Amino acid sequence: MVGISDILALNNMPRLGGGRRWFSALENWLDRERDQLPLWLPVGIGIGIVIWQFGGASAAPGLLLLAIAVALFALLAKPHSRSRQFFGMAAVAILLGFGLISLKSAVVDKPVLAKIWIGDFYGRIEAVENLTAREVVRLRLGTDGKGELPPVVRVNLTPAQYQSTFQVGAVIRLRARLMPPAGPTLPGGYDFARRAWFQQIGATGSALGTVTLVEPARTNAMFSEKRAQLTQHILASMPPDAGAIGAALVTGDQGHIGEADAQAIRDSGLAHLLSISGLHVTAVVGFIFIAVSRLLSLSSWLALRISVPICAAAAAAMGALAYTLLTGAEVPTIRSCIAALLVLVALALGREALTLRLVAFGALIVLLFWPEALAGPSFQLSFAAVATIVILHELPLVKRFAERRDEPTLYRLARAVVSLVLTGLAIEIILAPIALFHFHKTGLYGAFANVVAIPMTTFVIMPLEALALFLDLVGLGGPFWWLAGHGILAILALAHFVSGLPGAVSMMPEMPIWSYAAFWAGALLFGLLQTHIRYVGIPIFLIGIAGMILAPRPDILVTGDGKHLALVTADGKVSLLRGKAGDFVRDMISEKAGSNAVATPIEQWPGANCTSDNCIISLAAHNRAWTILATRTAYQVPVMEMAAACRRVDIVVSDRWLPQSCRPKWIKADRGLLEQTGGLAIYLADQRVMTVNENRARMPWVQAAKAAQQNADLDQ
Repeated sequence: MVGISDILALNNMPRLGGGRRWFSALENWLDRERDQLPLWLPVGIGIGIVIWQFGGASAAPGLLLLAIAVALFALLAKPHSRSRQFFGMAAVAILLGFGLISLKSAVVDKPVLAKIWIGDFYGRIEAVENLTAREVVRLRLGTDGKGELPPVVRVNLTPAQYQSTFQVGAVIRLRARLMPPAGPTLPGGYDFARRAWFQQIGATGSALGTVTLVEPARTNAMFSEKRAQLTQHILASMPPDAGAIGAALVTGDQGHIGEADAQAIRDSGLAHLLSISGLHVTAVVGFIFIAVSRLLSLSSWLALRISVPICAAAAAAMGALAYTLLTGAEVPTIRSCIAALLVLVALALGREALTLRLVAFGALIVLLFWPEALAGPSFQLSFAAVATIVILHELPLVKRFAERRDEPTLYRLARAVVSLVLTGLAIEIILAPIALFHFHKTGLYGAFANVVAIPMTTFVIMPLEALALFLDLVGLGGPFWWLAGHGILAILALAHFVSGLPGAVSMMPEMPIWSYAAFWAGALLFGLLQTHIRYVGIPIFLIGIAGMILAPRPDILVTGDGKHLALVTADGKVSLLRGKAGDFVRDMISEKAGSNAVATPIEQWPGANCTSDNCIISLAAHNRAWTILATRTAYQVPVMEMAAACRRVDIVVSDRWLPQSCRPKWIKADRGLLEQTGGLAIYLADQRVMTVNENRARMPWVQAAKAAQQNADLDQ
C-alpha cells in the first residue's frame, strides 16, 4: 500500500468535515513524523538558497510574501501545535537561507576587472597550486587594489617561470595578461565567474616573461610548506604513476596526476578517491581511533582509570583537524571533518555513530558558513552519498540482511560483498543524476569498480602509506611505499579497464530544471519521512528521472563569442563550423550535446555549402527545412550582398556586428546579440532558444562585471 489512508487524511476534507478536521489530520501525521521533522531544517535553508540562486536579490519581495503566507497559514493552527511550529519554522528556515547567501554575497563583494589588461604589477602570494600534469603553477595574488587591478587575481605560471622561493607571503613582480572571470560559454555550462565571485578573485590570466621575487615570504605558512614537502617526499618514494595518486590520497594535491590516468579514474567512477573528503578523513580518523584504543587498552592500569573511548576520540579529533589543515582546508575536507567530529562525539558518548540527524547537522553547519556550497556538485554528491548509505541501511529488509549472525566465514564474507555491492548500486542510482546535471556524463560501472577500490584504498593503501611515513622517521619506510605503490597501480589498472568497457560513460544533454527538482523532491520525501507518505516520493523521483532521460538534444549550439557553431543530430552526431577548434571547445560542445561522438567539420554535413568566408547550411529537422548562414572570417562582406543573403535564411550566426539591413527570418545571432545573451542552445522542434544569461542577469557577479565595463567605457 502507498499510504492511502494517510493521503485521504490529508486531502479528503469533505469526509473529515472542513478545515478543523484537516488540521487535525495534519497534526496527527506530523506527530507520527516528529522524530524526522528536524531533518527538514537544512532543507528549508537550502530552498531559500536555491531561490536566491535563480532570482538573486530581486526575488526578495516575492519570497517575503511567500514566507508571510506560510506564517499566516501556521497561525490558523492551534497554539503550540506541531502544525504551527512546523510551518513557522519552514518560513523562518527559507528566509534564513535566502538571508545567508545574500549576506555572504555582499561580504565577498570585490571589484572585478572590466576588460582584458596587460601590464606589470606587484602581488603578494596568497596560495600556490602546483598542477604538474598540466605544466602550470597557479598563484593567487593579492594586489591591494593598486593600479587598475582588483584586490585579488589568479595567475598561471609555467614551470620555467616558477621559483621555489615563491611561497605564501612572498611578494613578486610580474607582467601578465589578465581578463575578467569567465562565465559559461554555452547554456548549462560551468560558471567560473560564480566560483571566482565567492573566492573574491577579480581577474585571471597568465604571466608573460620573467617573474622576479621582490620580498621573500615572512608569514607563517607552515601547513602549506609542509604539504608541498610531503607531496614531493611521496612522489620520490613511489613509482611515478603511483606517486601522483599516493600524494593525492595523503595531501590532496592532484596536480601531478597525468591526464590519461585522471580521465580513466573519472570515467570509472573512482574520482571521489582523489578528492580529500569523507573516505580519506574516515580512514585517518578510524586508524587513529583504533590505534589509540588498542594502545591504551594494553595497560590495565590506564584502562581502569580513564575513559578509553573518550581519549581515543580526542586523539582522532586532533588528527582529523591536523589532516584537514595539512590538505589545504578545502570546503569538502572541512565538511568531512565536521562529520567525523560529530561521529567521534557520538562514539565518545556511547551513541549510534552515524544517523541522519548527524548528516543533517553537518549539512546545517556547512550551509550556515558556506551557503554558496549548496549549488556545487561537491556538496550535493557528498551529502547525497552519505545520506543514501544511512537511509539504505535503516530499511528493515536491508538491516535484517546485513545484521551480524553466527554463520561460516565464507557466508559472512559473501554477505559483506553483497551488502557492499548493494550500497554501491544505491549510491550510483542517486549520484548519477547529480553528475549528469553538473557534468552531463556519468560512469556506468562505478558501483562495481568501487567494490574493489574502496576497501583497497581504505584498508590497504592508506594504512600502508601511514606506516611508511611513520617508519620513514627511522629510514625503514621503503618496503611499505613499494606495497602501497603496487596497490595504487592495481587500482589504476582497474580504472583503465573499467573506463575502456563498452558504454562505460553515459552522456546526456542538459536536463530541464524541473526534472532535477523532481528528482530531489522525490529523494528527500522518501529519505526523510518514515510514514507511508514517504512512498509518494518514488513516483516523483521517477518522473524526474524520466525528464532527464527524455531531455532533447539542442539542434544548434552557438558559443558566446560567436566563433563556434555546432549542429547536433538526434542520434548525437556533431559538426563544427571551425574544424580546427581546440579540445576545450570540442569537450564543452560534446558535453552540452550529450554526445561521445567525435565532432566532424561542417563541410561534411549534408547540405552544407562553405567557402573560406562563410557557410550556408540546410538543415532538415522536425518536418521542415531550416537554412543557416554562418560567417567564419573577419573579412567584410558588402552590405547589400549581406542583406540579400540574410533575407534568404532563417538563422544568421556571426562573431562580428552585422548591419541593420541583415534581417533573417528568425534569429540574427551576431556580436551585438551575443554580448547580451551569451551562448545559445537552439531547439528547432518548438522554436525555443536557451541563453547563457537568461538565469544569470540578476546575479551579483554578472552585475559587477557590467558595472565595471560601463565605468571603463565612461573613463574612455
